[in-house]
Amino acid sequence: MSGFVFNEKPIQIERGEGAYLYGDDGTEYLDMGASYACVPLGHNHPAVNEAVREQFADLTYVQASYPVETRTRLYDLLADTAPGDIDYTWLCNSGTEANEAALKFARSATGNSKIVATMQGFHGRTMGALATTWKDKYKKPYEPLIGDVAFVPYDDPEAMAEAVDEDTAAVIVEPVQGEGGINPASQDFLQTARVETAQHGAALIFDEVQTGMGRTGSLWASEWADVVPDMITSAKGLGNGLPIGATLCREWIAENYGSHASTFSGGPVVSAASEATVETILDEAVTENAAQIGSYIQERLHDELGDDVREVRGEGLMIGVEVGREANRVLKELALNHGVLALPAGRTVVRLLPPLTITEEHADEVVAALTDAIVEDDA
Repeated sequence: MSGFVFNEKPIQIERGEGAYLYGDDGTEYLDMGASYACVPLGHNHPAVNEAVREQFADLTYVQASYPVETRTRLYDLLADTAPGDIDYTWLCNSGTEANEAALKFARSATGNSKIVATMQGFHGRTMGALATTWKDKYKKPYEPLIGDVAFVPYDDPEAMAEAVDEDTAAVIVEPVQGEGGINPASQDFLQTARVETAQHGAALIFDEVQTGMGRTGSLWASEWADVVPDMITSAKGLGNGLPIGATLCREWIAENYGSHASTFSGGPVVSAASEATVETILDEAVTENAAQIGSYIQERLHDELGDDVREVRGEGLMIGVEVGREANRVLKELALNHGVLALPAGRTVVRLLPPLTITEEHADEVVAALTDAIVEDDA
């Protein structure tokens, strides 16, 4: 019998369509997790599928030192959609790799080594990104990691201002913490990070691996924060299910990035998927839908759950329902008895990261399921 190094759930998925996944026994599940926000357009989206088929028929792969029209168009598209003067792109395969590259770029461009990160933050599982991740449960088995990382309380402008100094290479921060519990940052906190890094010649990195691609109601969370960082990292929803990541950066970073490289940087097939994903998000008002339906879900959850939960919070379709230490029980109840798949954010929060294309009918379905799982079960 073959083995595996991963914790599997007791549901075998056979196919997906739109906002739904289907088990091998035919059971239909409303996918309110989108596999950690990886399919913003839903499963089996025709525009992405067609782009992948066309590119696959022409060229499966060639290394990034050889220009390919599909990849070049993606570079241009990301530059056009990024805020401010973020015009350069490094492509890779995942969010962890995108953050790893950003940390390396910052050290190379500034000549400094200190990284400022936040408590409860999560930036990935490779050695550099892991060093800037807060929880010991992710880090302890692999220590020692890279040094010179300082952690500050999330959403504490004064602590951020105190931590950034002349030795700082970068501040890395999620505009909305995902794994940490769906915690949105204030504009004041993010703008303080911008002011302090600019004053000290450090790079500001927005980890938008989860918040990007329209998740919070704008293409990039930096838009509602009214902050232009030096780098934005992206992945998850960038390829609507295909493995691609990106580190977007300003010119001063790109000119001094060092010698970073990757064999599979920007393969033609995943570039085609990403181009189709971003264009569809823009052309079909997907971000506007995320903002509207996200507000609708939060309002309905506040009305239905009230004091039965500690808090409902989030931005757009990145929503956390803090239920105390009952999150795993609620998730099991949703999946097995209501056909709704959601995610944890730690032990206390039920996390909703659905496809950004869901409707009010889908929203009503998940609100009813959560209400039943939380309120009626406690009655």
